[in-house]
Amino acid sequence: MTDIIKAIKAINPSAEVSINADDINQITWLNGATPIPKADIEAKMVEVQAEYDAKQYQRDRATAYPSIADQLDDIYHNGIDAWKATIKTTKDKYPKE
Repeated sequence: MTDIIKAIKAINPSAEVSINADDINQITWLNGATPIPKADIEAKMVEVQAEYDAKQYQRDRATAYPSIADQLDDIYHNGIDAWKATIKTTKDKYPKE
């Protein structure tokens, strides 16, 4: 989904649109959707991007954590405290900001 559509959906989740060439100047409002001013869409695009950027640590952690199978194996063989230490390493590497 393009950033333009994400912004439009953040403003009006039921809006139906078509966008040509990912160009904010080429929005077609479908099925009677009320057009949203371009300035409002652009402002929301900045907001949506900021929210996405603020959650980068979550995406980084998701790829850095061991698989669930490996985590369960760690708990079985080494106990909860060892598992917590393993998880803490990733949390410390990618802290919430």
